[in-house]
Amino acid sequence: MKQILLITDGCSNVGESPVTAAAQAWAEGIAVNVVGVVDEGSIGELGAREIDEIARAGGGMSRIVGSRQLSRTVQMMTRMTVAGTIRQAVNHELQQLFGLDSVGALPPDKRAEVVRVMDELEETSELRVVLLIDASASMKPKLSAVEEAIRDLALSLEARTGSSAVAVFHYPGEYGHLPCALDCDWTRDAAGLPALFARIRTKGTTPTGPAILQAVDFIRQTCGKIKEEWDDILPSGRGDAGEVRSDYVV
Repeated sequence: MKQILLITDGCSNVGESPVTAAAQAWAEGIAVNVVGVVDEGSIGELGAREIDEIARAGGGMSRIVGSRQLSRTVQMMTRMTVAGTIRQAVNHELQQLFGLDSVGALPPDKRAEVVRVMDELEETSELRVVLLIDASASMKPKLSAVEEAIRDLALSLEARTGSSAVAVFHYPGEYGHLPCALDCDWTRDAAGLPALFARIRTKGTTPTGPAILQAVDFIRQTCGKIKEEWDDILPSGRGDAGEVRSDYVV
């Protein structure tokens, strides 16, 4: 499962539209989830509208929160998007094989078994998350809350049974030709993530769209397709001995 988790106050002002960029990410199987820490007033309203549009285009979720709720929200969204991606994959499998709209259309015994496997996959599936942090000037008073949120997210990822890899970018980048800067390549040592904040300096403009596209390029270049095989937990319909198997990029 591959996702971009964007933390921003909205109001991008440089380069491509972040909504268009998020749509491109989703077209490549990468969900874009957005946590907004916005200000009050008309600027905050504009930021909140953009945050919602980015998540919709990116096939993800959005939440607008205050600094105090940020940590809990980041963890919740990560869990919910994992569960949602697995649910979508299972429902797609059912539709393709049997013409069923959802797990709820299965017979009770099969439904219970599928739900059990889905719950297991939430904890055991490989998860790759690109944390994309808005470090524009307007985010300066909010970065301490972002740091706390990333620390708590790191702990929750380490508690998963499945393999979790995280990469961290912030934007704007250090150089004009790069919209965002890579702070940490893929790592499974999530406990070290909070230390990265010593490198981040708030400044300048808000190139959210170009930053999303750079994160997509990074995922494309460094991640192969993550495949999951579904065993014969569904009603017999394909394969030897009633077995059902399929590969999914989730």
